Amino acid sequence: MHTQTHACLDEIPADQWNGLVEGGYPFLRHEFLSALEHHDAVGRRFGWLPHHLACYDADQRLVGAAPLYLKDNSYGEFVFDWAWADACERAGMPYYPKLVAAIPYTPAPGPRMLTAPGHHETAGLALVTAAVEEARRLRVSSLHWLFTSSSDDALLTHQGLLLRTGCQFHWHNPGYRDFDDFLATFNSERRKKVRRERRRVAEQNVEVRVLHGHETCGADWSTFHRFYAATFHRHGGVPTLSEGFFAEVARTLGDRVVLVLAACGGRDVAGALCFRSDDTLYGRHWGCDDTYDGLHFEACYYQGIEYCIRHGLRHFQPGAQGEHKIWRGFEPTATASMHWIAHPGFRQSIARFLEHERQEMTCYIAEMRAHTPFKAAP
Repeated sequence: MHTQTHACLDEIPADQWNGLVEGGYPFLRHEFLSALEHHDAVGRRFGWLPHHLACYDADQRLVGAAPLYLKDNSYGEFVFDWAWADACERAGMPYYPKLVAAIPYTPAPGPRMLTAPGHHETAGLALVTAAVEEARRLRVSSLHWLFTSSSDDALLTHQGLLLRTGCQFHWHNPGYRDFDDFLATFNSERRKKVRRERRRVAEQNVEVRVLHGHETCGADWSTFHRFYAATFHRHGGVPTLSEGFFAEVARTLGDRVVLVLAACGGRDVAGALCFRSDDTLYGRHWGCDDTYDGLHFEACYYQGIEYCIRHGLRHFQPGAQGEHKIWRGFEPTATASMHWIAHPGFRQSIARFLEHERQEMTCYIAEMRAHTPFKAAP
C-alpha cells in the first residue's frame, strides 16, 4: 500500500473516487470537487491549492482518498483560526501556508477520509500518516481536518491530533407524516408563530417551487447566481462560486442538487440551494432581489423540512451558525475538527485553549437545548 498526492482531481478516475463515497454524500463526490477546480473556485486565486491524497494497494487499486489543500489563508473554512494565526505570527513564526483536509466553502459535517470496504483502518492510517509526513515535508505550521465524522475522529485522535468542538443547529426526522405532524411537537406559542410566518409569505403572493438539478435550466442558474452574488456583495464578501459551477453540478449530480425558487408576480425573487445525500439534506446558499417578510425562513428552512419529510430523509443540516434556527425546530449539535500543530510549544498552547473551549461549548449546547420549541416531556 502506498500514497500519492494529486494536484488535480481529474488525475484520479471519477468512478474509482466515487466508488469510495458511501451514502451519496454529495460534497465528496468527484463531480462536486472537480467542478470547484474547473471553475476556479479553488486554486491560486483564492488560496486553495489542490493537494489531494490517494492511497493505492499493491495492484494499483484506489483504496483510500482525502481532499487536501495547501492554503495561504483561512478563507472559506468555517472553523475560525485567525487568533491562532495572529498568535503564531506575533511569536515570530509563520502560520501560513498550512494544509487543510476539507470541502471548500462547505461547513457540512461528514467523512473526510474515503476508504474501500475492509480498508478503513489500514487505508485511513496510511492517509493520516501521509498527510502528516507531507506537512513536515512542506514545513507548514499545521494540518487541519475540518467537520469530520465520528469514525474519522476516532482514527485522528488515536494518531495524536487535537479535537476542536463546534456547534451547528440540525433538524432530525423521527418519521413525521407531514409538516403539521412536526409542528404538533411544538408548544402552542411557537407553533402559532411558525404558522403565522408561513402564512405571511403566502399573503405576499409569493409562490415557491422545488427543483432537482436535472429539472433546472441555464436560466435558473443565471437567476440563482445573481441572488447568491448579491448576498455576498451586501455583506462585503466575495462570491467564489460561478454560474458555471452551479450549472455543472446540477448537470452532473442531478437529483443530489435541490433548488428552491420563490416567485412573485411571475418573476423569481429569491432562491435557496441545497444538496442531499441518501438520508440528509444540506442547506448551502441563499439570496434574494428584495425583502419579503418571512421568505428567508420559508425558502431556507420550512421548504427543506417539508422536502425531508416528503422524501424520507432523516436529517437536515441548514448550514453554519444561526441561533434563530432553534425555535424553528433545529437542535444544537456538536461538530468536530482535528488539528496537527508542528511546533511543540504552540501545540501545547492550542491544546490548553481547546480544552477550555470544549468546556464552554458543552455549556453553550446545554443552554441552547433549553430554548428549543418542543413541548416538555410528560
